[in-house]
Amino acid sequence: MVQETLLKDAFGRSFEYLRLSITEVCNFRCTYCLPDGYQKQKGPGFLSVEEAVRLARGFVALGTWKIRLTGGEPSVRRDFIEFIEAMRAIPGVRRLATTTNGYRLEKNAKAWRDAGLDAINVSVDSFRPEVFHKVTGHDRLREVEAGIEACLDEGYDAVKINAVLLKGVNDQDLSLFQDYVRNRPVSVRFIELMRTGDNAEYFDRYHVSADILAQNLEQEGWVRKTRAAGAGPAIEYVHSDYAGAIGLIAPYSKDFCKTCNRLRVSALGKLHLCLFTEFGMDLRPFLQADEQLEELKVFLCKALQTKAQSHYLDEGVTGGNHRFADIGG
Repeated sequence: MVQETLLKDAFGRSFEYLRLSITEVCNFRCTYCLPDGYQKQKGPGFLSVEEAVRLARGFVALGTWKIRLTGGEPSVRRDFIEFIEAMRAIPGVRRLATTTNGYRLEKNAKAWRDAGLDAINVSVDSFRPEVFHKVTGHDRLREVEAGIEACLDEGYDAVKINAVLLKGVNDQDLSLFQDYVRNRPVSVRFIELMRTGDNAEYFDRYHVSADILAQNLEQEGWVRKTRAAGAGPAIEYVHSDYAGAIGLIAPYSKDFCKTCNRLRVSALGKLHLCLFTEFGMDLRPFLQADEQLEELKVFLCKALQTKAQSHYLDEGVTGGNHRFADIGG
């Protein structure tokens, strides 16, 4: 029997999905995220496996059943596989996923699957090598593609590709992504570029509405798919001629926040009720001993009552976040 989540906000939304960042470090230099590469900051280290397990147990005890390990690039941590095994061992975790840039994927797809990973998202902003290199700072597209094929061979429950939609860079690449999913059971999700605290010029130059892709898909006979329980924010389209799907994540669209079902915890142990909150709530004081579980649960339930009904991106309010790598996107 599935436990009903006790993590509910003042607007009746339930939160069964936890995005848990385990590092801010990334070895790629994507232009929309870390154009200058990761810059180490002074301060406390990232969550340990033990702290992360205590955190996850608190969420799961309140009804969360889906956990995604994020970063930065989560696989840069030498103990990444320990995180997978530890999360898999928590009773009540029904879905364990990660998001990766794919640079270590070909060598590790089997090991991660064997350790208990169910689903994987891989960032691929273009299937044109020169564009991939321009966006990420690395000429590793073929390695990443080989990693995706390895995941398909290993039988992951879901393999998805994330592509940040960039005007004049990859917004004309829809046909290439369609070709990729024609015979592969992969879901491609185009993510609208979002404004952050320090990317105003970049945003103005490269932002393009996902509505354009939606119109193209519908004109070509793609049909909008019913949203599954526990799913992320993507609106997915399917077509009878294709094995895969195309999804759109459009944070500027009407009612985007209405179906919000996910919470974020940064690699420093801070709870972010929204990607665009001004600050995170420090959970680390509740993660130092197993006996703090009840205290953690009480804090989480109270914190949810302060969650806003919506972000205010359309009003230019981007919150205190400057880099999505800081809180796992």
